[in-house]
Amino acid sequence: MGTVELKKGIYWVGAIDWNIRIFHGYDTPEGTTYNAYLIVDDKVALIDTVKAPFSEEMLERVKEIIPLDKIDYLISNHVEMDHSGSLPRIKELAKNATIIATKRGEAGLKRYYKKDWPFQIVKTGDTLDLGKRKLVFVEVPMVHWPDSMVTYSPTDKILFSNDAFGQHIATSKRFDDEVGWDIIYPEALTYFANIVMHLSGPVLKALDAAKGLELDMIAPCHGVIWRKNIENIVKAYYSWATFEAKEKALIIYDTMWGSTEKMGKAILEGLVEEGIEVKMMNITQTGRTVIMKEVIDAKALIVGSPTLNNGMYPTVADLLCYLKGLRPQGKIAAVFGSYGWGGGATKAITEELKATGIEITEPEITYQFLPDKEELEKCKELGKKIASQIKK
Repeated sequence: MGTVELKKGIYWVGAIDWNIRIFHGYDTPEGTTYNAYLIVDDKVALIDTVKAPFSEEMLERVKEIIPLDKIDYLISNHVEMDHSGSLPRIKELAKNATIIATKRGEAGLKRYYKKDWPFQIVKTGDTLDLGKRKLVFVEVPMVHWPDSMVTYSPTDKILFSNDAFGQHIATSKRFDDEVGWDIIYPEALTYFANIVMHLSGPVLKALDAAKGLELDMIAPCHGVIWRKNIENIVKAYYSWATFEAKEKALIIYDTMWGSTEKMGKAILEGLVEEGIEVKMMNITQTGRTVIMKEVIDAKALIVGSPTLNNGMYPTVADLLCYLKGLRPQGKIAAVFGSYGWGGGATKAITEELKATGIEITEPEITYQFLPDKEELEKCKELGKKIASQIKK
């Protein structure tokens, strides 16, 4: 598969990673793409590169369009290695090209690559004249690194959006309308939840900065290019970044001999009787990637664990460490668990959730060995109490 022309003189020249299955600690069962974009005008600019192992794939696509030594500018929207990894290779071949980056971007690229490359530093509002078109740069710090910026072509009405609006999906199709909203939406949500959730404030600032732009396309660094569902994905980003919650609870747990799971099912029964949408998610079976996607619009997180070695089950500890880094907002929580000769799991979970900034609204419940009928009824009551709080 060769290049794809987005508009006259603008080409996708990226690479497709069909086989990657984990990225930044979360699962990517659909693979991903590393998107780079070539603009051929009086001057020639390449926007971003690809992960280093895919450099030759990108270079072959560029060479289909123009000799590499004709590139005048290498625009680095983001320092991270999946974007800049092929920069040293292409700089060898485009010897006279100037690298365009933010001040922090320059510092990051120098730190990574230890090269004395020529840089042109840009900030929000600066432009780059290519001839028939002028590119405009907007800094978007912490979406999702301090160096990040986006590039906009007013002539073409294309926003090269860096990591915003991306998805990890490998496909031979390049556009959203070719793949379908129903397929792309969950991947975009998973990407946001696992990469961007903790940066909701900067995301909202970036969205506000883009409000006045005329857009025919949003071209992210991963996944497909948006041209049909632009309004839908922007609306979704506002919803995710503001943590718009439904009347929804997640029961997130692991179990050793089934006792914790029995408690979780009783809690679920209480929630369901009160009309609350519930998802019961065994961490071992589901994994943190999918769980985080569900966290975005859930109001309540009910976390359960058996006690192991006076503490949480390892899978629960892993999940809570991951959750704490992503810092979901506006959630309430409750904690439950079981133990053998000594407890400890529920106390440890409570401490972790509080450190995440989540409000614990009910006392933790924990029972020894197998919960009896009366104890399961108390679990059901916990579900009903949480349901009433969700509805407030």
